[in-house]
Amino acid sequence: MTKELVFEESSGNVFADLDLEDAEEYLTRGKIGIQVLRLLKQRNLKQREISQLLGIPQPEVSYLMRGEFQRFSEGKLIAFLKRLDTEISLHLRPRHAGTQAGETVISL
Repeated sequence: MTKELVFEESSGNVFADLDLEDAEEYLTRGKIGIQVLRLLKQRNLKQREISQLLGIPQPEVSYLMRGEFQRFSEGKLIAFLKRLDTEISLHLRPRHAGTQAGETVISL
């Protein structure tokens, strides 16, 4: 007798799928945080060097490197990207199609 596997289709946001409050914020922090990690790993820096580069204490570097992005605000994660010489653009557009407002792009 084999047990039938049950699958549930994801919404695209694992935090929403887990019914967490502030799921969109967690997803945004995760997306930004992963980019920060990729850039840091490309540079092959020691935690002490990362601490100096990002302007944060070494224990916070440990949290960052373990992917504990909830410990950092979205603004702080964006500041890390800037310190890593990343050009950042925000694309602002209506959430729902058919809305009169157009798209706005802001470079940070």
